[in-house]
Formats: sequence, C-alpha cells, structure tokens
Amino acid sequence: MRQPLVAGNWKMNGSRASITELLGGLKAGIGQVTTAEVAVCAPSIYLPLTQSELQGTPIKWGGQDVSVHASGAYTGETAGAMLSDFGCHFVIIGHSERRAYHGESDETVAQKFSAARAVGITPILCVGETLEEREQGITEEVVARQLDAVIAHCGIDMVGEGVIAYEPVWAIGTGKTATPEQAQDVHAFIRGRLAANSQSVADAVRVLYRGSMNPKNAAELVAQADIDGGLIGGASLKADDFLAVCAAANR
Repeated sequence: MRQPLVAGNWKMNGSRASITELLGGLKAGIGQVTTAEVAVCAPSIYLPLTQSELQGTPIKWGGQDVSVHASGAYTGETAGAMLSDFGCHFVIIGHSERRAYHGESDETVAQKFSAARAVGITPILCVGETLEEREQGITEEVVARQLDAVIAHCGIDMVGEGVIAYEPVWAIGTGKTATPEQAQDVHAFIRGRLAANSQSVADAVRVLYRGSMNPKNAAELVAQADIDGGLIGGASLKADDFLAVCAAANR
C-alpha cells in the first residue's frame, strides 16, 4: 500500500515569527498523524529556520522551486545542491503559478525534475488543466502532455522516484469545486498513463490532490482509490487545519 503524503505549500507567505509559531503548533500536534508522511515546502529564505525547527521531528521539509542549472551566473535562482545543503527532502516542480506567471514550459519542468533527482531530492510534479482547457474537454490531453514531457526527458524509472500532484487550476481560487469523483477520474488517468510505460511505477508512485483540500473535504478525497494525499495551500498556514488534513490522510 502506498504511504499517504500531505505536503504544505506556504507559497510566498510567512515571517520569522509566524513560521516559528506555525512549526511549533505542528510539532505539538504531529502525534495525531500516525501513518501519513508530512512535509512543508517553505520559501527558500526560510529554509534554514524550517530545518532548525523540524530537525529530529517526523515532519520533513522542502523547497518550492529549483533551478535547471547546477550552479553559475543565474541571479535569483536556487540550485538543487543549495536545497540539499539545508536538508530538503522535497521540492515542488511545475506548480501552475510557475507555469502561468513565469512561463515555465513542459520541457523546463522536466529539466527541473531531473535537477532535483540529481541531488537526491524528491520532486513533487504538478500537472493540471485551466478552466478554459476543462471547458474545451481537453483535460486528459493537457495532463498527458505535461506528464509525457517528464517521462520523455527523465525516463519512467526516474519519474517513479518522484511524486505527482494533480492541480485542477480551474478549482483553485475560482469559487468552483472539483468533486471527489472528478478528482479521482484524473488521478486514475494519471496512473493509467504511467502504467502504459511501467505498471510497477504506476502502482507505486504517489499521486496527490492539489485543489483546495481542507479539513472539511480531506477525508472524502483521500478515500478515493487513486488519491494518496494532498499538496495543501492555504490550509497549510494554520497548524490546526493542516494537522486535521494530515490526520484525515491516515490509513
């Protein structure tokens, strides 16, 4: 059975004081999470603080992006080795905000996936369709294209070393909601796409849901056959809410 994973994505939020308070709350309540793996993905500038606070606890930590380059004259970029220096276990790759606001192509995302694996960090690969793409009925086409780019660049075995997160972009901050059944349908499609390349990878890789998972809907979502946890946005900024989602993922 795949171990559930719940990873918090703080995005560009937090301060030294608020993060110290948040992590204190998570450490105090992590005992209620008995089987799920738990991680938080912090802004790069707060990774030293996050590492210091979480070292020796069951909670893992990671970054929100990584450069395709190992080093060099790339101002503002963060190399995989730098994330590794601060003990990062995970890094988010290809988040919809990176694709939309920073123009990241499928090929760039694939290169970032490879860069993370080169330093032993587990990439959390985000894939998903916009509202326009869903209304056009091309959800599977879009998700397949995004996934296939990484498979083609990295190989199916390396993809199996990562985590995949399905992001229905149309259901994030729009007031629209993906039902558990809609989410499960795409998760099953993702697993089927992997199975076309390797059944063993498809059976083992964790596919998370990234679509406004919160304490109210988490249990119903993770009860679906192909949903192995969540990549959590807003709810990860409140210790009680995040711990409730993590507890709902216990199985």
